[in-house]
Amino acid sequence: MNDNNFKFSNAVLVLPVLFVLFLWVIYWFQIRFDFDFYQYGIYPRDFSGLQGILFSSFIHENLEHLYNNSIPLLVLLAALQFFYPKQTFGVIGYGILFSGLLTWIIGRENYHIGASGLIYVLVSFIFFKGIQTRYYRLVALSLSVILLYGGMIWYVFPEVDASISWEGHLAGLITGFVLSLFYKAPEYAKPIVYDWQRPDFNAEEDAFMKHFDENGNFIVKEKEEIESESLTSYFSPSVPVYYVITKKESEDK
Repeated sequence: MNDNNFKFSNAVLVLPVLFVLFLWVIYWFQIRFDFDFYQYGIYPRDFSGLQGILFSSFIHENLEHLYNNSIPLLVLLAALQFFYPKQTFGVIGYGILFSGLLTWIIGRENYHIGASGLIYVLVSFIFFKGIQTRYYRLVALSLSVILLYGGMIWYVFPEVDASISWEGHLAGLITGFVLSLFYKAPEYAKPIVYDWQRPDFNAEEDAFMKHFDENGNFIVKEKEEIESESLTSYFSPSVPVYYVITKKESEDK
């Protein structure tokens, strides 16, 4: 387990760029040829609205909507590909499917479009998976994601803004958490095991733990005993000590 497990590849940049570029191409077709893509969004509890589970993440209402989703997608997809390369396509694919299905079940009777549901999947997965691994680099990534996008949590509640699909956001948050439980942690993300956590650890032989009793209380020793131990440790035959003696020449010489 070392830093060599994190290997940069072209996919770290290519994947998010191509994904976001694809969204912009779709939007260009929408405005250039006046296509009505909204009907391909998720329409809850309607059989024809099931097609939106596949297509809704790639459809946006306007330029501002697309722009606001593009930046987080670039950052989160790059982070996902770099730290969880083997899980990336599964998280994206299943994230779109299951968050869309959950939106279809709980959503209001209106068309739900946009990649924000996928963004919530990515934020949720990266955060919860990093905490579950207890690996310091992935935990740091989780905290960084919360620092950048933690404010998004308010948009899973209907009272904040009725014009947004809070159902899609909530569905993405739940889906990301479930996927974090489903996928195993990367091989390098094993939690750190300290010496005192090992089954063969002997507290009586440990140089630090021997200063505490069985109840965890610090053992206070007499001054003579401390000095005796200090001398023994300094002049132990197992530790070689080398002396350099220099002679001071006589001033008369």
